[in-house]
Amino acid sequence: MKDQAVQSYIDAIPESHRPLFDRLQSFILELYQDAEIAISYGIPTYKVGRSRVYLGLWKSGVSLHAVDAETFKQQHPSIKTGRGSLNFKLTDQLPEADIRDVIKRAISRS
Repeated sequence: MKDQAVQSYIDAIPESHRPLFDRLQSFILELYQDAEIAISYGIPTYKVGRSRVYLGLWKSGVSLHAVDAETFKQQHPSIKTGRGSLNFKLTDQLPEADIRDVIKRAISRS
């Protein structure tokens, strides 16, 4: 269930970023249909129990935050990572199974 703040954030996503945002969000919601979605730190936050992942825009793409990026970085060195984030450019090919694994590990950690 999306609250109005989440819907407003999503409605304001530039058309260029929307397919990538929607795809990444679909990975989260396919795994956790009952995730509570709210705005936290200014971006959509997907809460399952005490665990959360965040999905936010940046100039060149969409980032998945509050995840362990180290293993992913080793498997996919061409995809930009940060401390606790995967930063997908609009042009990146998405390694779907590995992204789902990162999301599952983030949610199951607590």
